[in-house]
Amino acid sequence: MYLEIVSPEATLFAGEVTSVTVPGINGEFQMLSDHAPIVSLLQEGNVQIDGNVSIDEAYESKFSTDANGKTILPISSGTIEMKDNKVIVLAD
Repeated sequence: MYLEIVSPEATLFAGEVTSVTVPGINGEFQMLSDHAPIVSLLQEGNVQIDGNVSIDEAYESKFSTDANGKTILPISSGTIEMKDNKVIVLAD
């Protein structure tokens, strides 16, 4: 599936991923390929990206990698939309 993470400043990431886990306002949830369409608010926490992730040099400092090899982006809030195997995260 295709993931795009957009902040007020720039598009932080865009590319193919295996899964993405986000901090929803009712708890953390994960999306895989062919997930049902969804729109949800996000709260403070970490966006966890699984897959062969390549981060643009300009934004590498915003991301980290956890012990399981997932790429992590801390956010303070945001919105997520999944439709037609494309995930868009609008993150603050």
